[in-house]
Amino acid sequence: MFFIMGITDGRKDFDFNQLITCDICGKYGRYHVFMTYTVLSVFFIPIFKWNKHYYVQTSCCGSVYELDPEIGERIAGGEEVEILQRHLTLVSGGRGFTTGNRKCRMCGYETTEDFDFCPKCGTKF
Repeated sequence: MFFIMGITDGRKDFDFNQLITCDICGKYGRYHVFMTYTVLSVFFIPIFKWNKHYYVQTSCCGSVYELDPEIGERIAGGEEVEILQRHLTLVSGGRGFTTGNRKCRMCGYETTEDFDFCPKCGTKF
């Protein structure tokens, strides 16, 4: 007899949206909450999850914050929670706003100018 088992990383997105004014880019956006974890699977059935981390990503500039685990567990449980700035720790500044550069998500063109559209391919920044 043999067992098929494995350890993999996973991500779960939550149905949570909160309107915000971004501290990084200054635009209006939404918080999208997700959880990353490591899971042990036996015969492709998840048995045990550990190493859970909750994150928040902004829709405006893509900044990623680590969320306080207590607040993340409450969101995972379906509670209506307001995320405050003290619950967040910045992980990634998002799309070049911390360096002053803008990078096109389609062609990868980088510029320091304040264009609304990419000068190379025409995609909206």
